[in-house]
Amino acid sequence: MEILFVTHKYPPSIGGMEKQSYELIQGMSRYARVHTIVYEGGGRLKFFASLNRRILAALKENPGISVVHFNDGLIAAVSLMHTGYAHLKRCVTMHGLDVVFPGWIYQRLILPRFNRFDLIIAVSCATAEACALRGISKEKVVVINNGVETSEKQRVQRPEMEAWLSSKYAIDARGKQVFLAMGRAVKRKGFSWFLQNVVPGLDKDVLVLLISPGTGKTATDRLMAVLPGFIRTRLELFLGYPGDDRVIEKLLKGSALSKKVYRLQSLPGADIDTIFAGADAFVMPNIEVEGDMEGFGLVCLEACMYGLPVFAAASGGITDAIIPGKNGVLVPPGNAEIWMEELNNFALGPADKTALAGSIVSFTRERFSWEVMVHNYFVFLSKFAR
Repeated sequence: MEILFVTHKYPPSIGGMEKQSYELIQGMSRYARVHTIVYEGGGRLKFFASLNRRILAALKENPGISVVHFNDGLIAAVSLMHTGYAHLKRCVTMHGLDVVFPGWIYQRLILPRFNRFDLIIAVSCATAEACALRGISKEKVVVINNGVETSEKQRVQRPEMEAWLSSKYAIDARGKQVFLAMGRAVKRKGFSWFLQNVVPGLDKDVLVLLISPGTGKTATDRLMAVLPGFIRTRLELFLGYPGDDRVIEKLLKGSALSKKVYRLQSLPGADIDTIFAGADAFVMPNIEVEGDMEGFGLVCLEACMYGLPVFAAASGGITDAIIPGKNGVLVPPGNAEIWMEELNNFALGPADKTALAGSIVSFTRERFSWEVMVHNYFVFLSKFAR
């Protein structure tokens, strides 16, 4: 089997989709002959404009290619305008937002045309359901969960963690349970909702660390501030713009929350690793936002590989990543009382959670490794390519 992978999400760009694309392409090279067309800078408009020509050139140079794979809905939508290779098997991976993105033209005129693809791979059951609700044939959709890096992680002992936080970030974590949240401040992540509705009811010995880059004061920020709401909402979704940022900053500034919550913005990777390795639990308090969804929730699994129990909203594809009783707890999105109850029960529970951490790591490694993901792709693509 020869496959041409086409993606505009690829290293050196950093992100969950870039990581998934890289691991898929590298891993599949162990099973099949792989060719790639990837975005390497120089402007995405130029990349998309030349894509049809580049695909045809790759096919001419490598006549054995029988499958073309597009790594997200945006690049797949562009390919619908292409000509010259409709005779090949074509498939696309759908991640979530690329299914539910609002807009009459996209939802009514573009998504139904995805039935022209021979195979659609959804990263979660929620993403597959969203495809079906929008008229994409269920017979063409399969679910393959994303994977996670499963290399061994070393825990940081609490005294070392407390000293490090104090010296580097002036955070006093002595005697505290450290709950960690991380992600872009997009509205669906629910960070401002969590700070406003849940944190005030948490035990006094709970400390929340929020790793979330701010927006700063760029030209984009100034533009967003003056745009009409319906335009701003769509741009925030399309660009992944952190529209929750200003609300978070306002909540933390000069309030009682500032004593329980510390927001850390742009951190080096080594510092993020240290915080993950020393925290007590990870929280992912997503809320339901119309026109947006969490397609899978890779950061949950990253936390699991450090042995952290995850408390996550039962929203979108998160329910594929977090399995109650195995690697975390699912909480009804937007239910502050249950959130407070679950987190306080954990904070006031047994201090030694070593056995729990070990079982979380083992389960996650067995079920969600990149190797498992790649093998599942190989199985489905092999059947589909016949």
